[in-house]
Amino acid sequence: MIPTAADAAGRCPWCGVDPLYVAYHDGEWGAPERCGRALWEKLALDGFQAGLSWITILRKREAFRAAFAGFDPETVARFGAADVARILADPGVVRHRGKIEATVAGARALAEMGGPEAFAARVWGHVGGAPIRNRFATMAEVPATTPLSEALSRDLKALGFRFCGPTIVYAWMQACGLVNDHLVGCPRHEAVAAMA
Repeated sequence: MIPTAADAAGRCPWCGVDPLYVAYHDGEWGAPERCGRALWEKLALDGFQAGLSWITILRKREAFRAAFAGFDPETVARFGAADVARILADPGVVRHRGKIEATVAGARALAEMGGPEAFAARVWGHVGGAPIRNRFATMAEVPATTPLSEALSRDLKALGFRFCGPTIVYAWMQACGLVNDHLVGCPRHEAVAAMA
């Protein structure tokens, strides 16, 4: 069944009524993500989203997973020029050399820092191990960046990650539940808070 505007009552308005977007909002966005591999996948996808809409990336997510070996960081860290060329030729993904190479660099950075678990611990350390629960009533109140996203962006870049500026990092923090930015009137605000 396709959601209608009436179904969206109380839901964060950014997801509109597109069924894929609504399912993402209702089942994934903002839920605290503790798996280091999944955190890295979402960071890579947020990097690909730069300059595009998130729904574009959602629609291509399975193709990205196929292109990047299920975002297995050990496998992606071994990708070379032939793999980059293969992905650049894949019409199912966003074909941007810099973003593809950034994903490979991110996998290598993940390996150098000790793997996905070390990555998760470092990321969650920036918020003291628990999600920051914001209480925004309107989309106009939600920031694009914060001092925390700026600090985390600097940390990630120092580790060798790319396409992780403060705006991308804040969107990633929201998606992965490091911050709970569901509006207070959204049913998911309390549901996500309970997951913390």
